Amino acid sequence: MPSDGEIRRVRRLIDRVKAGLDELIEQERAEVQQAIAVVRRSRFVMLGMPRMHPGTPRPAADGSA
Repeated sequence: MPSDGEIRRVRRLIDRVKAGLDELIEQERAEVQQAIAVVRRSRFVMLGMPRMHPGTPRPAADGSA
């Protein structure tokens, strides 16, 4: 469990990052958001998270599929 001091430091860091994003022009903010999306996708793949595709057939519960 993180200490109260660690939690305060992380919250201050988050506040500083948000303030920095507010100072960016719209195009720069969009570029940051795009970079975040790329990192999240790559982290998702690297962690080996299973994906369920809506059209993927699932085996029958009784095993008769």
